[in-house]
This record gives sequence, structure tokens and C-alpha cells, in this order.
Amino acid sequence: MKNFWTLLSCVALAAALTACKSGASAPDEGENAEATKTEAAADEKPAGQSEAVGQKVVTEGAAPEGIPAPPDVAAPPETAERSASGLAWTILQAGTGDKHPSAYDIVTVNYTGWTTDGRMFDSSTKRGKPAEFPLNRVIAGWTEGVPLMVPGEKRRFWIPGDLAYGEAQPNDPHAAMGPPKGTLVFDVELLSFKEAPKPPETPKDVAAIPKDAKKTKSGLGSRVLKKGEGKDHPSATSVVTVNYSGWTTDGKMFDSSVMRGTPATFGLNQVIPGWTEGLQLMVVGETRRLWIPEDLAYGGRPGRPQGMLVFDVELLEIKN
Repeated sequence: MKNFWTLLSCVALAAALTACKSGASAPDEGENAEATKTEAAADEKPAGQSEAVGQKVVTEGAAPEGIPAPPDVAAPPETAERSASGLAWTILQAGTGDKHPSAYDIVTVNYTGWTTDGRMFDSSTKRGKPAEFPLNRVIAGWTEGVPLMVPGEKRRFWIPGDLAYGEAQPNDPHAAMGPPKGTLVFDVELLSFKEAPKPPETPKDVAAIPKDAKKTKSGLGSRVLKKGEGKDHPSATSVVTVNYSGWTTDGKMFDSSVMRGTPATFGLNQVIPGWTEGLQLMVVGETRRLWIPEDLAYGGRPGRPQGMLVFDVELLEIKN
């Protein structure tokens, strides 16, 4: 699963927090961190490392050869259905199931993606191996579109840039180095899905830093939810293992290692600044709520969770 730019998503962590597996990371900070995520952004790192994500289903290296673009790749036909967000789709093959995945479920899919000029940039079909990832860890267009499907169904999606990796910018010197911009077209076949556990309860104080929280000079807010039994604190370069869940201030959960059933392990120098600072306040066994201002999170980057982010983090282990 290391062949993909995460679909943010995930966020997405669209941002961002990562991983469906034990090697999952946390909110990652930059594009390099994204490149290590797994298929379709399934392996995003926790909100700091992962972006997200936050969230992404785009290959890291050169585009594979093969699978020609569909004839309607340039724009959705008049017969396509559309949602209020701008997502468009047609059904290519009816499904055999009757249940739909939720945004937290882990799906197994085959897919191929093209830019609107017909360039194929990624394909699990070409690799001969289906992709598996949580739907809340991919680009917004996937998180919205795939839950419309049932197992056995195949759809074609036209995903506008604001639901994918952003719109193309004129004369962007970095355009060739990152995930594709603008509208993307995906043929997706939903093979199966695994229902996720019940999501953690949204904190009642998710909207703003409460008065009883401690606040650092950087603007980071925190409050201890459960005291730890350890005495040592991690350093800014320590590798830690944690369980965590993250929300935007409107109460939407965008990432959770708890939902994946697997703690995340990552270096504190590989995640968003709010995680690097906040985790150093903790000891093993402690659970702490962090309110991370946008400038210590994803800084408004497209495809990542926006604004202040709130995390409940349990520090399980400090590896060094």
C-alpha cells in the first residue's frame, strides 16, 4: 500500500491521520509524508503526519501504462447524476449487495484514475491487486461517492478539484511533483467492505478551547482526561505509539486509530507541529485532549482538515 499518495485525506486527517495497519502513522506534515501512505490514502498518518489524510489515491511514481481513458473522460455526460457538491457519476455495472458502506468503513475496491486529458495516473486494476482503505482517509470525492455504492457495483466518478487534490494553478513549478490537480475521473468497483466499530463520542467542548484547559504560548490547548503512570516524556524526535481520534470544530471526526482497531506508531518529528508539541507534555498511560490551532495543524492546505483540530490522544509507548 506504499505506492499511493494518500487520497486525504487523510485527512484525512483529509487530513489527516493515518493507517489501516499497525504501522500507521499520525497526522503527517508534508508531501513526503503523504507519499508513504497506502492505497487511496488509507494509510495516512495521524493528523500530523498524514494529512488526511486526509485523507488520497494517487501513485507516487510514474504513471503506469495501459488502460485507455473512457470516451467521456473530459466531462460528465448529460445523463450523469450530480450531487450538490459537484460530484458526478454514472453506474457502469449494477451491484449484487443491498448494504452501503459508511464513511468510517474499510472498503476493498478496484479502480483506475485519469485526468481529464486522458492520462491514467493510477490503477489498482493495472497492478492486479485490489486496494483496501478506510473511506474517511481518502479525498472527499471518494468519501462522498463510494458510500452510494453496494458490493459488486461499478461506477464512474467525475471528481472536481475541490473534492480531490485542488485545482490546477497556472505556471505552478511544483505541478509535476505532487498529486494530479483539477477534475479527476475514476472507474471504481466496490468489491466488499468491513463495517467499522462505533465511532468515539464527539467531545462536548470540540468547538473551542475551554477555560479549564491549559494553553501554551504557541496557542495549543490541552487538558488531561486520564492521568498516566509513567514519568518520562517523549522528546521532539521520539517514536511513540498512540491511540487517537480527531475532529474538526463542527464535530466531524476525520480520523481515528480507535476506529481502525490498531494503534499508530510514528516519529514526533514527522507530524504536524501541534502533535510534536502536545505529545511532549504527556507520559505513558495518559490520555489528553489537544486543541490544535490551524497554524499548528495543516495551515489551510487543500485536501486537509481545515481550521482548529481537536484530538483525544492516549500515549501507549515511547520507543526512544
